Amino acid sequence: TNQSQITGEAENLVADFFPKKLLELDSFLKESILNVADLKEIHSEINIKVPDPIILNNIHDGPDVQNARKRKMEDGLCDENCQDDPKVFVMSGGMMKSNGQLVDLIERVKPEIRTLIEKCNTVKMWVQLLIPRIEDGNNFGVSIQEETVAELRTVEGEAASYLDQISRYYITRAKLVSKITKYPHVEDYQRTVTEIDEKEYISLKIIVSELRNQYVTLHDMILKNIEKIKRPRSSNNEALY
Repeated sequence: TNQSQITGEAENLVADFFPKKLLELDSFLKESILNVADLKEIHSEINIKVPDPIILNNIHDGPDVQNARKRKMEDGLCDENCQDDPKVFVMSGGMMKSNGQLVDLIERVKPEIRTLIEKCNTVKMWVQLLIPRIEDGNNFGVSIQEETVAELRTVEGEAASYLDQISRYYITRAKLVSKITKYPHVEDYQRTVTEIDEKEYISLKIIVSELRNQYVTLHDMILKNIEKIKRPRSSNNEALY
């Protein structure tokens, strides 16, 4: 049946897959890619030439007129009557590249996050199906089952938040790189890109560490309470077989 299939898979996950996975992640944490001593090694070059200063076409235009025209251009309201065309900087390389090292690292970490979410979901379903019908009293074992389900749900939620964090990194970096193409003479924008790259690198190492720790915690918690999880209402005599 479907329930016995879930039971078999979940028991195998807890007993074999979780310990195997935590060892894999532990060795991943020791790899050189996650132990860069100097964070300058993961910086990515941003090659944008600073353009020559733009001379205003009409020197008699006051700052208000120039600002109004600038606002129109930014809002996309400029038509053929506008004197100034928006300045678009053409990239000599054709495309502003992502940070290749971080993209590679993210592509290794993402499947690990997805695996944890999927496996937690299977184990959670197994424990939920073991919860007996509601009765008065003798609910200590049931409370252990419910705590286990709550812990699995928390781990799932945390793992999903790691995926959100990766998406936020890309969108934040994209906005900053767009600013650099628009304001290439502002050094702080370029510095900010290296800052968020460093921050993302540190975050990815923490994520891998957290994934490993979650496998350790779940394996430990479920094995310690396996009898109560499987037979929440068994009598003391049955538990001592």
